[in-house]
Amino acid sequence: MFSSLVIDHWLPGSASSLSDDEAIVVVDPKLPENRSVSILRTGEGAVIVSVSPERAAQVGVSDGERLSADDVLQRIDAAGISLNDPDHLFYLPMEEHANVTAPEPESSTRRLTADDAHAFAALAAAAPEDDLDEAFVELDHWLVFGTFVDGTLAAAASMYPWTGTRLADLGVITLPEFRGRGLARATVLAMAADALERGYEPQYRCQLDNAPSVALALASGFRRFGEWIVVDD
Repeated sequence: MFSSLVIDHWLPGSASSLSDDEAIVVVDPKLPENRSVSILRTGEGAVIVSVSPERAAQVGVSDGERLSADDVLQRIDAAGISLNDPDHLFYLPMEEHANVTAPEPESSTRRLTADDAHAFAALAAAAPEDDLDEAFVELDHWLVFGTFVDGTLAAAASMYPWTGTRLADLGVITLPEFRGRGLARATVLAMAADALERGYEPQYRCQLDNAPSVALALASGFRRFGEWIVVDD
């Protein structure tokens, strides 16, 4: 259902034999500090615990070790490691890739550059602060797209590849007065098309209780891959 970039990153070959609520440990020396401890619970109930070698020693786990999900959380807590609240993790199924296409040349949705700094600054100034913090959309990210309405940047999205992967994590924000018009969806799809063309897999995350963001992900063709918790850095 999902691309090999997604499956190979998240699921070791032995994950297919996990029972519900059983966890397997993956020790990965390539993990950056901000992802040095993470827990993925797939839609099927399997749990993948990814840790750096240093964190594995701190938690007291080894590569390939199997244990219960509760035991993992208890060990992480006992090691004094704080975790963020869980996120939904979404990807585009392979069958959706063909439906994600670049906008028409005359479209009001396009890639943003440094020349759009004034328009982007105006959006940032007008957007609610909490929305800005949660979306984490920045003009200097790897890819940035926006949708304009009568010359105003009404929605913006940006993404950046996770270190050592071809997964491109995205964020999106729409000014309150322009919501409900499909602008965020148009912006996300345009950016996703560009990322796919470059050989990257768009990754959409949001908090579990963010119903509007979940709805946007689904409307854009993304499907839930699992629930992800990462170390609080």
